[in-house]
Amino acid sequence: MQALEIACDESGYEGEKLIDTTTDVFAHAGVRLGTDVASACLAELRRRIRSPATEYKATHLLREKHRAVLVWFLGPSSPLFRNAHVYLIDKVYFALGKLTDVMMSEPVAAGLAPDGRSRAASDALYRDGTSHDFLTAANTMMRARDRADVTGPVDSFFRVAGTLGGLDGDSTGGRTESRNGRRAEQRSGRTPGLTSGGDGPGNIPAMWQPLGRHGGRTTGQAGAFSGREKAVAFRQRMRDDPALSLLDPLTPAVMRAVARWGADGQPVTIVHDRQTMLPHERVARLQRELREAGLVLERVELAAAEFEARVQLADILAGTVRKIAQDQLHGCGDGELTTLVRPYIDGQSIWGDGRSWASLRS
Repeated sequence: MQALEIACDESGYEGEKLIDTTTDVFAHAGVRLGTDVASACLAELRRRIRSPATEYKATHLLREKHRAVLVWFLGPSSPLFRNAHVYLIDKVYFALGKLTDVMMSEPVAAGLAPDGRSRAASDALYRDGTSHDFLTAANTMMRARDRADVTGPVDSFFRVAGTLGGLDGDSTGGRTESRNGRRAEQRSGRTPGLTSGGDGPGNIPAMWQPLGRHGGRTTGQAGAFSGREKAVAFRQRMRDDPALSLLDPLTPAVMRAVARWGADGQPVTIVHDRQTMLPHERVARLQRELREAGLVLERVELAAAEFEARVQLADILAGTVRKIAQDQLHGCGDGELTTLVRPYIDGQSIWGDGRSWASLRS
């Protein structure tokens, strides 16, 4: 069976750094178009926008003066309509989900573990809010950077968790620090996943105890390891496996692209924008994990968006949908644009905020 080529690119990507980044949302677009159709679509964008830029980006279409072009690009008359998808990751929810997976379950490559207890814990942390220091320490503990240091990041995280309880944040009134360090106006008075002040939600301490907050063994399960021991064991695995990456959103995004377009055993070739985080070793690991799920990633080809029309369209689509979804997350969404992106958004995206998700997927 001939492989189906899907052109992909991402927006809002900063590797395993999920906190204190320039964006709160990661987006990964997959486009199923022939090269001739993709080239014609880019030519139409150039005709409408009339910019001398050699490579068009999402920022061109997101300018208010080009709103009509953006509406056409996302609308039903666009070549992309029903021929593209965008996988979204709410970075803070993803970080909290991976944290509870490490502490309470077994982390998986394709997103978050299907463990009810872990998901209930991450939902509670996200819904009721955690501190910025807590998020930063958790992100650092799970990153593959400084793999040789097994216990240092774990000690730092549990020191922060023990001091703050993962709860307290600085009161900022009607405006809060964005989850990734930027300020964002919120209808609810705080950004999802981050407390706006006070003592924080009262139900999290009871939930946090089974995670071994103070380093002891859990009491709810006979023989269970504490959260600290599980965190150390995870970092030992990272030390011993140079290709292991828990937090990189590109991993679940590529796996989802193959699952989205490669159902029923259809082999998929990913044509991706040049990306240093897709070396041969990581691609081989993705192929093995996908095979176990009955999916076939034939190969990953890297191509510069400037010279590959399909990848350039994926880049533009990822950037525009990410910005529209992020605005909705921040409580300042655009109704018309939100309606237009709904057909593109992957229902398996990793998203914690129920209000914005209802708007993006209704």
